[in-house]
Amino acid sequence: MKIFNRPKLKYFYLFVLFLAIPYQSLAQDNVQESKFWQNVRFGGGIGLSFGGDGFFSGTLAPSAIYDFNNQFSMGLGLNGTYNSLKNSYNSTILGASVISLFNPIDQLQVSGEFEYLNVNQKFDNNLFEDRNYWVPALFVGLGYRVNNVTLGIRYDVLYDRDKSVYVDPLTPFFRVFF
Repeated sequence: MKIFNRPKLKYFYLFVLFLAIPYQSLAQDNVQESKFWQNVRFGGGIGLSFGGDGFFSGTLAPSAIYDFNNQFSMGLGLNGTYNSLKNSYNSTILGASVISLFNPIDQLQVSGEFEYLNVNQKFDNNLFEDRNYWVPALFVGLGYRVNNVTLGIRYDVLYDRDKSVYVDPLTPFFRVFF
């Protein structure tokens, strides 16, 4: 009794090889994908402010960064802010940012961030005209870092007193990434 015919055995091996190649590459893709997500950290900011005479401000600014190594990270962020002063105005600010972080030593973080925001202001009186405009900001920052928390200060090199959403070009920050 003949078990295998040699030419048929060759085709069988080729068939098994062609079946194994996609599974092997799929396994490598899954390893690459999981390794990518192991280097992604999420964070951002939440802000609420209340004041006299009916002032309210709320901000939600999620972000994500990718750690290329222990020293260098880069990522993207979104920003949404709503401000209002009763019987005066309200504004909506929406935008995005790109951030890079460099840690020359564990406790020191140098950052660069480009932010581009759309500002939509509506006034309740006729003293001011409603406005809708885009404003860029380019921040250079320096912070003290402990694990995933950084406290520091940043400076907007593109600061424009008339258009900026920030009161001053120099602003403190508190950054957390998990």
